[in-house]
Amino acid sequence: MLSRPGGRWLRPLSVLPLGARDPPLVRASAGGVQRSAPPVWAAAASVSAVPGSWYEALAASAPVQGTEQVLLGVHSATGLPWWACIALTTAALRGAVTLPLAAYQHYILAKVENLQPEIKSIARHLNQEVAVRANQLRWSKRVARLTYLKNMRRLVSELYVRDNCHPFKATVLVWIQFPMWIFMSVALRNFSTGATHSEGFSVQEQLAADGILWFPDLTALDSTWILPISVGIINLLIVEIFALQKIGMSRFQTYVTYFVRAVSLLMIPVAATVPSSIVLYWLCSSLLGLSQNLLLRSPRFRRLCRIPLTKSDSDTPYKDLLAAFYTKFISRK
Repeated sequence: MLSRPGGRWLRPLSVLPLGARDPPLVRASAGGVQRSAPPVWAAAASVSAVPGSWYEALAASAPVQGTEQVLLGVHSATGLPWWACIALTTAALRGAVTLPLAAYQHYILAKVENLQPEIKSIARHLNQEVAVRANQLRWSKRVARLTYLKNMRRLVSELYVRDNCHPFKATVLVWIQFPMWIFMSVALRNFSTGATHSEGFSVQEQLAADGILWFPDLTALDSTWILPISVGIINLLIVEIFALQKIGMSRFQTYVTYFVRAVSLLMIPVAATVPSSIVLYWLCSSLLGLSQNLLLRSPRFRRLCRIPLTKSDSDTPYKDLLAAFYTKFISRK
């Protein structure tokens, strides 16, 4: 038990430690067949992926090859064009992997939030006891501060163990989602450049003819910049929704928010230099991430996932979000 009537919070201390145009056609050496010359980004990729480089090792790694097999399996099983296959695979991965992990993340964070009143009470009592002990033993301010921090860390850790909600568990989403995003992106780049196994060139040809709307060629850049700009806007919207949810952010959280905003903007020119197949995946992933973020605000869905109620929960989260958005971006003078 952490709270002991009439007991002490301190343990005995021994020693206190301290945009692109269509490529020109070139004539093949035999047969008179004309084939599109490789675009500039493909040539640059082949130059950068020199033998023995880190990118070549990543592109030929088992996780990337496994991702390629998943994409080929979905395409073969469904018979859908590649643009739909990319969107379907992204939705399946988001629904089967990312959404459950995101719900678990919210579950852990809710339990941590519910512990805050108890942590504040412990901090208050511990601070009083350290002050009394420091006065009795004539500790310096530095020794008293170190004693307080050491015992506070221990007591908070015991709370996390008791409720099985260490905050590090909430980071499992990042450790799974980011590598998955990397593997999917590299696998699609392998398909788009033909830098893969023996089926690679046929997949590259299929991608070149299986686009839609203004990007019929998934191996080419989006010269209109519609896809890259859409990716940046959706990512910024996700960041702003997170920022609107947080009231009284710490300095560190504010710096992280500005950093993620900068990364979202930087993604626009980056997305304009890679094949449309990759940007389509990024756009689908961001759209599903936005939908997932909104879904996890639903009180009904949170109850379905058994996420504990917290003081910050609202019965009308979407109305609150619209009101906060209007206040911050529209009605401000």
